[in-house]
Amino acid sequence: MSIRPVKRLIKAKPTMEGAGVHLRRAFGFGNTTEFDPFLLLDDFRNDVPEDYLAGFPWHPHRGIETITYVLAGTVEHGDSLGNKGAISPGDIQWMTAGSGIIHQEMPKGDAAGRMHGFQLWANLPSALKMTPPRYQEVKSPDIPVITDDDGTHVRVICGHFWGKSGPVDGIAADPTYLDVSIAPGRRKALPVGTTRHAFAYVFAGSGKFCNASDPLAVPTEPVGWADTTPPLAADNRSLVLFDRGDEVVVQAGDEGIRFLLVSGKPLEEPVAWYGPIVMNTQEQLQQAFRELDKGTFLKK
Repeated sequence: MSIRPVKRLIKAKPTMEGAGVHLRRAFGFGNTTEFDPFLLLDDFRNDVPEDYLAGFPWHPHRGIETITYVLAGTVEHGDSLGNKGAISPGDIQWMTAGSGIIHQEMPKGDAAGRMHGFQLWANLPSALKMTPPRYQEVKSPDIPVITDDDGTHVRVICGHFWGKSGPVDGIAADPTYLDVSIAPGRRKALPVGTTRHAFAYVFAGSGKFCNASDPLAVPTEPVGWADTTPPLAADNRSLVLFDRGDEVVVQAGDEGIRFLLVSGKPLEEPVAWYGPIVMNTQEQLQQAFRELDKGTFLKK
C-alpha cells in the first residue's frame, strides 16, 4: 500500500455569499485543477442567526452539481422545476444543475440557533453540461453507516467504501464522499483510489495526516529523512489536499477527529467559470448569461 503524502494544508477563509451569509470557504473560485472534478467547498457552520438567515435567494446554476450536507438546523429549498422541501440534520441533497436550474436555499437554525452544513460543487464533463437537471434527496436514515472494530465511524454518502455503497448514484465524476469519525488516539488507514484527486476537510477535533508508514521513526541514514517526514497536524476548518497514493493515514488527536473525505476522477477539461455557471469555453459561458437575460435559460 502507498500512503498519500499531504500536498497542502489550507485553512478555510471567511467569506460572504448569497444575501449576506457568513461562511468559510475551503477552496473555490481560482485555480482548482488540483481538486478536479471538484470546484468549491463551503462550510456554512454558524451559531449567529443574523449571519445566515438572509440565505441564498433565487439564483441560477448550469454545468455543475451541488451537494448540500446538513449537520444542524435545516435548509429550505425550492426550484424552477417545482421541487420544494427541507434538508434536515444528516440529510444530503445532490442537485445536478445540468442545462440550467434556478433555485433558492434558505437556512433555518435549530432551537439553539445553530446552522451547520457544507456545500460542495462538482463539475460536469462537457458531454453532460446540458443534461436535464435533477435532484437526489437522501434522508439521514438511508445513508449507510459503518463502525469498525476500533470505533471508527464512517457515513457513506456517495461511492463505495468498506463493502458499502452510498445512496447517491449516477454521478459523472464517480465521487466518493465520506463523513469519517476516528476515536481519540487511534491511527487509521483509509483506502482511496490511486487515480483520484482526494482531500479531507476537518470539522471537529484534530489529528495528523501521515506522510509515511512510520512517520515518527528516527532515520539511520540522512537520505531517510525524505521517508520519515512528521505527519501534518490539522484542526477544525482545515483542508488537507493529498498527493497520489492508494490510502490516507490519519492519527487522531486527544479529542478524536471528524472529517469529510472526498475523492473523484479528474475530468481534465477546460473550465470557463463565472459565479454559479461553469462551462468549458468563454463562448458557452457568455451564451448562458445571454440566455438568462433573454429568459431562455431554462430548457424544456
